[in-house]
Amino acid sequence: MSKRIEVPKIVDQEQVAFYVDNGYLAVPDLLGADELTDLKQDIIKVARGGYPNQTIQPVPAHLSDEQVLSRILAIHQPHYVSPVMEKYTRRPKISGVLSQIAGAHLAHWSGNVKCMQSMLFIKPPGYQGQSWHQDENYIPTRDRSLIGAWIAIDDAYVENGCMWVIPGSQRPGYLYPTKKHGNPDEFDTHDDMAYGFDESPQIPVEVKAGGVVFFNGYLLHQSRKNRTQSHYRRVLVNHYLSSESLLPWVKTEGGQPVARADVRRVIPVAGIDPYAWKGYEQQPPADTKLYIRQATFDKK
Repeated sequence: MSKRIEVPKIVDQEQVAFYVDNGYLAVPDLLGADELTDLKQDIIKVARGGYPNQTIQPVPAHLSDEQVLSRILAIHQPHYVSPVMEKYTRRPKISGVLSQIAGAHLAHWSGNVKCMQSMLFIKPPGYQGQSWHQDENYIPTRDRSLIGAWIAIDDAYVENGCMWVIPGSQRPGYLYPTKKHGNPDEFDTHDDMAYGFDESPQIPVEVKAGGVVFFNGYLLHQSRKNRTQSHYRRVLVNHYLSSESLLPWVKTEGGQPVARADVRRVIPVAGIDPYAWKGYEQQPPADTKLYIRQATFDKK
């Protein structure tokens, strides 16, 4: 069993209850100005191919940072190659909130949390959002402990494509069917759209840079197109789950029961990992393949 990771208590019981009931919680000022600068500088390094990997090769020096960033909607798993991005998967204040809310709906949960994914959304002006979806549809946890930590690197508001949520939509623990959204101007063409529910209770979750929106894996959420002329909407979204929840995220091999399948490229961030005896998957950064979402339309 792993050594216990101690983290501070950040939110009060009223906020914990709000998260359990509504499926999301916005907490301001979890990152300071220096930390935001740290992330902004590293976004440029990642996008310019400053870390060895198989996907993003070094960008020619004559291209400006603006030219490089303006071509990218999102980069999946940047923490695989960037020690800076990896650092922000386990910031104490963020981990502290996670240790209080990720499994707060479970009677005997002990506050143990691990990280298994990072997604860096750059979302330049004119770029699409993501249609209605539930993250649990892609990352199964079985105990409903999947939680996203949506770190606002820029102010996120309606015009530049902040998150919209349907409060309480996580409560049934139901995964809605999906289909093609048919709206490539508004939403990323790589994404399917959840359907079969009432959209009218949706609300925008606007947050200042440095704030973090935490949301449950079953919560219906979306974001719309960045309609500004010059404002980026950069966010780092890390996904976490209870350390007790195994992660059958990929196809199993060798006849292993799916209930015992487990992806071990995870990072413990709070409490203990009872499956630490399994070890952790490692991969040399130079062999890592990142997934990049680029423009698939003419920006308007």
